[in-house]
Parts: sequence; C-alpha cells; structure tokens
Amino acid sequence: QVQLVESGGGLVQPGGSLRLSCEVSGEIFSINVMDWYRQAPGKQRELVADITSGGRTNYADSVKGRFTISRDNAKKTVWLQMSSLKPEDTAVYYCYVNLRRVGNFRSQEYWGQGTQVTVSS
Repeated sequence: QVQLVESGGGLVQPGGSLRLSCEVSGEIFSINVMDWYRQAPGKQRELVADITSGGRTNYADSVKGRFTISRDNAKKTVWLQMSSLKPEDTAVYYCYVNLRRVGNFRSQEYWGQGTQVTVSS
C-alpha cells in the first residue's frame, strides 16, 4: 500500500509564504517524477511544478520565480516553497508521484489527498 500525506496548507495574506510537503510511504522501489498540481474552484487541475529523480525542475509560467520545488529521495518527500503569494494562487494543491513499487516492474501513479491554500487579506 502506497500513501501520500500532504501538509502545510492554510490561510495566508497576499505577499506571504507557505511551504507544502508530501511524504510518500509504502514498499517503494523507486520514485520517478514528483509533482505539485493545483485546482481552483471552477477550473481544471493544472501542473504547478515538477521535479525528476535527478533534480531537474519545471514550473508553470504563473509561479516561476515565486515557487520552488525540491525533494529528498531518501526521505521520499517533496516540498513546494511558495513565496510572494497572490490571491490567484488560492486552490487545493495536490501532490502527484510516479513510482515503482517493490516487486513491480510497472510504474504507477498516485495522488495525495489535497491541501487547501487560501491567499486573502
């Protein structure tokens, strides 16, 4: 059984910062890409940032220069440091991983439960 546990969401004022974390547990052989997505009310889920097992990162244009994704492979954890937050960053943020379980050659996808981020004064 693979579990993704997210934490770190909350209410913050515009210009503030938050740090999201997502810890993966279970019998895992390797984790490939680790992503953060978000979904605002009435909008489609969108990719915010991703990071490969080698540390290569990619960001949505809307968050470049403000958000930083990082990971610790030994801890099976990915973080999203969010700074200079804007009201339009308000959304439910989801962790996504693509990984291989022990004894399984096929890669599988898993999602976290989501954590609410609200940017408002």
